[in-house]
Amino acid sequence: MKHKGLIVAARLLSAVFRPYYIPIMGFVALFTFTYLSLLPLLYKLTVVAMVYVFTILLPRLCIYVYRKLNGWAPVQLRLRENRAIPYILFILSYVACLHLMFRMHMPRYMCGILVSALLIQMVCVIVNVWWKISMHSAGAGGVIGALVAYSVLFMFNPVWWLCVTVLISGAVGTARMLLRQHSLAQVVAGTLVGVVCGFAGIILL
Repeated sequence: MKHKGLIVAARLLSAVFRPYYIPIMGFVALFTFTYLSLLPLLYKLTVVAMVYVFTILLPRLCIYVYRKLNGWAPVQLRLRENRAIPYILFILSYVACLHLMFRMHMPRYMCGILVSALLIQMVCVIVNVWWKISMHSAGAGGVIGALVAYSVLFMFNPVWWLCVTVLISGAVGTARMLLRQHSLAQVVAGTLVGVVCGFAGIILL
């Protein structure tokens, strides 16, 4: 019974902290916990809706159509050899969203969330050609890297938030191992990729 409870908890964590939810979580956090909360509500809702459409709705719709055209069951997309096109569809959607943000002259530190997510996706796609890496851990690691970058930009003490994000990252990585989706090495590698790309995407931009 205890083992079954752990599996249910692991599945719940994996579902809540899917990699493609990270950008929209990032924008919600920016609009909630920083001075950007002073922006007009309509502007914040417009940005969040735009990010949702380009990072979740549009790529998932395209992947659904792609799967139906190939006559695949959902489980077949979990195979590494079938993941290339879905990853590319996500990357193209992220690029389109980033281009729109630049055209709207949005602040670079806001666009950095998309840049970080895009870097994580691209690095993971390249690595997955030869070796399976945990995208869930990369997404969670990206939050840690982004938090450190924002603490540098906004000059605040991130220790307590770092404790929370590191704890969540560890829980997500543990969940992926409990579900036997990844090994410890794949989880650690994904986390390191996420931390580096999450930090670099915001600081360099």
